Amino acid sequence: MSKQAIKDIIAANAAREGLTESGIKGVQLFRATQAIPCVPVVYDPCIVAIVSGEKEAIFDGQRYVYDDSKYLCCPMSMPVMAGTPAAAPDTPLYGVLIALDPRVMSALAMDMQMEASASPDPMVKTDPPAQGIRLARWDDGFTNALLRLLQLAKNRADMAILGEARLRELYYAILKGEAGGFARQAFGAGNAIARSIADLSSNLAAPVSIDEMAGRAGMSRAVFHRKFKQVTTMAPIQFVKSMRLNNAAMKIAGGLAVTEAAMDVGYLSASQFSREFKRHYGQSPRQWAEAQQLPLGVA
Repeated sequence: MSKQAIKDIIAANAAREGLTESGIKGVQLFRATQAIPCVPVVYDPCIVAIVSGEKEAIFDGQRYVYDDSKYLCCPMSMPVMAGTPAAAPDTPLYGVLIALDPRVMSALAMDMQMEASASPDPMVKTDPPAQGIRLARWDDGFTNALLRLLQLAKNRADMAILGEARLRELYYAILKGEAGGFARQAFGAGNAIARSIADLSSNLAAPVSIDEMAGRAGMSRAVFHRKFKQVTTMAPIQFVKSMRLNNAAMKIAGGLAVTEAAMDVGYLSASQFSREFKRHYGQSPRQWAEAQQLPLGVA
């Protein structure tokens, strides 16, 4: 019943194709009524929950298909391929994209760790090293917290007064859920790799030195390389290249000139950008620009 109520709220408030602001900071509703193949995107820390239809994401060659039985958890910025290959007018996809505020998630993760340390029956468990993204079951805590959050859409005053508290409740449900250990690793104290990824994402056009990244993380180059690959499945230089190319592909699909898109993500040589883009996607940037007709704001 709760999932049906969530679907009804999204359907009533997401009248157009693509993303729609919910009125709650960091919460976007979306609908898709046409099939979209997987295309390059960058997911900043977020969860993506589907209540009707199914969605697909590909990260470093691994395919994730999810629907109303599992949601996607992405606690660090990641270059992925995402699409809605099964969406159609008679089988629309409805879902919600919720940004994860690192400050709030970190505070909750630390509070939970302190409670676990003080309790003879720990409420948190240690997971194996996190890798990129993960799917998690819709449990009752997550479902009920999401419904309570989206119910605020009915009243602007409720959103203003209760929005942060309901969002915090949902964050807590995520940290307690199936992907909780995975998310706590990303947001917990001392996760230098997550901080490195956040710095990279916010300064993508700046020159990148793996030695400098390792130094800021307080690690040797070899240790940083090993830990980075444990977390993301990619070597640091491969990750940087994927982030830059995915960001550039999104900008080009949005109408930005190829040369500007290349410069925006840190490429100084247009020819090098074109070579790496074609090697990565099998098309030149100009061919990509001509082929992409994405609905605005596809998640």
